[in-house]
Amino acid sequence: MDIILVIIATLFMILGIIGSFLPVLPGPLTSWFGLLILHLTTSVPMDKSFLIITLIIAVLIWLLDYVIPAIGTKRFGGTKYGMIGTSIGLVVGLIAPIPFGVIIGPFVGAYLGELLNKSNSKTAVTAAFGSFIGFLTSAFIKFIVAVIYFVIFIGIVWDYSNSIFSL
Repeated sequence: MDIILVIIATLFMILGIIGSFLPVLPGPLTSWFGLLILHLTTSVPMDKSFLIITLIIAVLIWLLDYVIPAIGTKRFGGTKYGMIGTSIGLVVGLIAPIPFGVIIGPFVGAYLGELLNKSNSKTAVTAAFGSFIGFLTSAFIKFIVAVIYFVIFIGIVWDYSNSIFSL
């Protein structure tokens, strides 16, 4: 049973890293659930203080995910339309079969969102750049936290591998 839980936890860890770039999946929170599932195995002892601290960090990063792109957009003169356009552009960029769609999509989405808000082209480009910088900053922070959680996860699995994988 422990092996099945470790496999499920590993999937959560991988989804957490992927979720760092997807607006619909909270990366660090998903990774945290992977850590929680790992601690639910009989082989790995429950470390409540570790789980609480990592949960607090994951929730703070999740909340910052909504603030950082807004700060970037506002700092560069953008509006809510630019932020919504960034999110839509990201999804389209992920689906579209173009190279670097995940990078181009948010920028184009923010630009179009600002144009829909009746901004002039220069203001729309500036706001799109701010929204894009905010998105990249937020994604980078989420990615770093998710990778740190994954490294911790690998370390725990390694430390308890004899008891996890023994039959």
